[in-house]
Amino acid sequence: MLPEHGSVLEIASGSGEHAVTFQRRFPGIRWQASDSDPSHCQSINAWIAHQSLSDQMPKALQLNVLDRPWLLPESIRLELKVVIAINLIHIAPWSCCKSLIDQASENLPMGGRFILYGPFRRNGSHTSLSNEVFDQSLRDRNPSWGVRDLEAVEKLCSQVGLLGMHFQELPANNLIVSLTKEANCAI
Repeated sequence: MLPEHGSVLEIASGSGEHAVTFQRRFPGIRWQASDSDPSHCQSINAWIAHQSLSDQMPKALQLNVLDRPWLLPESIRLELKVVIAINLIHIAPWSCCKSLIDQASENLPMGGRFILYGPFRRNGSHTSLSNEVFDQSLRDRNPSWGVRDLEAVEKLCSQVGLLGMHFQELPANNLIVSLTKEANCAI
């Protein structure tokens, strides 16, 4: 799902372990990590330095998914091929999911990919008891959080030209979901 060359923007990179692992595994791409939390950005930058990736990987962007427009460095924006969010939309309000999708479409070129990873409900139902329990624990912590319906996410994506959804089931009842920007839609 990842390109051989170009830039990948990871939204909500957390501590940075995903980012440096992907950068090492896919050296032909430029992995741009981001997070809204300044302490997470510091952690990401520390991981970049610890893995000796400073020459290859840019420093983390402090980016809030709700910001409009996303202020991306030109070097990333011009080569952007993928926007990816790992374990984000279920631990954030629905407005974050909507903004993520809107801004991914706005920033991706035609043929660019939008990738999500995490648990999803399908056809209005949980796919496992563990996901149902997890969903309830999320909603107990914050009523605006929760495992999202895959069909609702697909609908938002289709409204902004992110189409052709493919998904793959992964361990722990998670999915990797991929869509392609196929139409230049106004947001």
